[in-house]
Amino acid sequence: MNDNCVIRVNGLKKIFTGREKGKTKSVEAVSGISFNVNNGEIFGLLGPNGAGKTTTMRILCTLISPTSGSVSVLGYDLLKHQNEIRKNIGYVSQKGGLELRSTGKENLILQARLYGMSSLDAERRADELIDKLDLKSFAFRKAKTFSGGQKRLFDLATGIIHKPKILFLDEPTTGLDPQSRSHVWNEVKKLYDDGTTIILTTHYLEEADVLCNRVAIINLGKIVELDNPALLKRRIIAGDIIVLNFGSGDSLEFAKKILAAESYVKEIQSADTMLQVYVDEGDRSLPVVMGLMNKNNLHVQTVSLSRPTLDDVFLKLTGRKLIEPEQLSEKD
Repeated sequence: MNDNCVIRVNGLKKIFTGREKGKTKSVEAVSGISFNVNNGEIFGLLGPNGAGKTTTMRILCTLISPTSGSVSVLGYDLLKHQNEIRKNIGYVSQKGGLELRSTGKENLILQARLYGMSSLDAERRADELIDKLDLKSFAFRKAKTFSGGQKRLFDLATGIIHKPKILFLDEPTTGLDPQSRSHVWNEVKKLYDDGTTIILTTHYLEEADVLCNRVAIINLGKIVELDNPALLKRRIIAGDIIVLNFGSGDSLEFAKKILAAESYVKEIQSADTMLQVYVDEGDRSLPVVMGLMNKNNLHVQTVSLSRPTLDDVFLKLTGRKLIEPEQLSEKD
C-alpha cells in the first residue's frame, strides 16, 4: 500500500432507485470500482457522459453516500468523519456556485467566511487569490456579468479559498471556448505546482492528456484501465498509425498480405478501402511502407500518419468512441 496515498477507494458501488411508469427501477451508476490517489498528483476520471464520473466524485466529496464499498480521504473514513474531510477538500461542481448578484470579491469573502475565517482574514485571502489568479480586471464586477471563462476562474478561486489539501474539479472546462479553457488549464497547473492534489472529471481527451499524471478510464460505471496517459497509449495501442486509403478492396487485401510480413508492423486493421497499419516509429516506417506499395504497383489514394490518442485507447477498450450523445441517467 502506498504511504503517499491520500484517497483510497475499494469496491465502491452506487445504486440509484426511482420509479418509472409506476414501477421501481434501479440504476447502478458505479459498479464496484477501486483506485488510489497519490499526494500531489492530478488524477483524472475520464469517460463519456453517464459513465459514473460525477457520481464517484460526489461520493468522495461526501455529497452522496455510497451503496457499498469503503473510501478514506486523508486517512478519514468517508462514513465516519465527513466534517473532517470537508475541512480539507475543495469542490468545484460542473455548474459552479457563484452568487450572481454579488461581485467576484464578495463571492470569495463569503466562501471564506463559510469556512470560518474572520472578516479580516477573509478579505486578505480574497485579495491574495485575486492577485495570484490575475482576476483584478473583473473582480469587482457582479458575477452575472462574467463570461464563462471568468466564472470558471472564480469558481476555482472559491474552491481553494481555504487552502484545501485536495481539490475536486467536476468537468472544469465544459462549454468554454479554447482560449478560456487554456487559461483554466494554466491555473490548474499552477495549483499542482504549489502541491495541491487535484482530482478532475472530464470527457475532453486533450484535457486529460495535458493535465493528468494518471487517468482512470471509466465506462458504464467500471474502471476499464488506469495509468499514465502516455503509458496507456503505448500499452494499449500497438504503435503509431499509418492510414492507407486504396481505391479497391483487391488492392487492400494484397497490401495487407504484404505488410503483415514486415517485422515493424505490429497490427493491421481494415475498413472499406482503408488500412490502419500500427507501426513502430511512424516517421521512419512511413517511407518504407510507401516504398513497398510502389514496388508492388499498389496505388494509394491518400496516406496519413497519426499518433495514438486517448480516444483510440477508449475505442480499443470499449468498442466505441469516448464522446457520445447525452444519456438519460443520473446527472454525470
